[in-house]
Amino acid sequence: MNLEELANSFKNLYNKKFKSLDKRVTSVINAAKDEQSIYINKLNLNEIKVVATTILDIETQKLHSELEELLAKKEQLQRALDRKSHELQEAKYSVFNSIETLVDKEDLQTLAKLHQVKLQTIDLFDLLSETVESAIITALEKSKDSEANETIKELIKELTYQTIKEGTLNTIRVRKILSTILHSAIDIAEATPNISEDILEATLKGMRAGLLHSIDRFKERLAFIPLEAKHILIEDYDTIMEDLNQTDTLFLQVVQTQANESSQSTRKILIELNKKMHYDLEELVHISKEAAQVMKDRFSVLAKTAANKADTALKSDTAKEAKRMGIQAWGVAKSALGNAIKSAKSVMEPKE
Repeated sequence: MNLEELANSFKNLYNKKFKSLDKRVTSVINAAKDEQSIYINKLNLNEIKVVATTILDIETQKLHSELEELLAKKEQLQRALDRKSHELQEAKYSVFNSIETLVDKEDLQTLAKLHQVKLQTIDLFDLLSETVESAIITALEKSKDSEANETIKELIKELTYQTIKEGTLNTIRVRKILSTILHSAIDIAEATPNISEDILEATLKGMRAGLLHSIDRFKERLAFIPLEAKHILIEDYDTIMEDLNQTDTLFLQVVQTQANESSQSTRKILIELNKKMHYDLEELVHISKEAAQVMKDRFSVLAKTAANKADTALKSDTAKEAKRMGIQAWGVAKSALGNAIKSAKSVMEPKE
């Protein structure tokens, strides 16, 4: 008996009248033995595979149909979610753009405040790459040479912080954000080789500061989050705890990975900067371990219980908005630096 005949035999002998799956399987095996002298213990590997696959196909046909139906619904729902998410973003853009038309273009202080609120409100992840490029280019075009590096550092810090804080603090997400930011900075650095090292160093310092700020904020929020909201953290407890204990490694790995994928000159710069960063990550390590301890103190028991129970085209609207956000990020960074410089001067200047 060939394999096709064997399969047909089991299809014909299969009796669905039994309510129990065990009885249905037992019935067809016994029927094959009694009626056609097919003994399961005498079949070779391929024949046993055909028998098992035939029974599985019969038993799971309805489930496969239901699964396909659900997958189709899931796809429709995902499209609807993406569409509504896009509409939500567009609504946010429209509100801020309308408010901006009512502000005098010369009123830089009010515009800077408005842009800062916009950065805090808009989901930056989808347009992060273009926003970073626009922000750095704007900083290079509008800042004096002596100010450009500090401006880039400040705006990268802000963009890193605003993007990370809107979602879960886990390795995959943070790595993607840092990699996206650094990759965009590398593109600009390679297009401006004379100042590439300055751009990359300012970017790395900004990334480090933004990551540190995000973890510090996470730690502060942990101290006050009510136990009723524990489910927000419990699902990712083990992952977050592990990630918090290796933030410095994560940071250095992101830089090394991007260095390996870049040109030889950029790779050399990044590797040198990465070596220096080893000595500049102590504060990041310290704040990460503090956050891990706070999380452990408040949620370790709850997490253990839960675990046991659980056993872009350049002319597109997105690109245009990213360019606007980049310019606005530069404005926010410049404003922050200006205020810092004024504060420093007021402390240093002697009072009359």
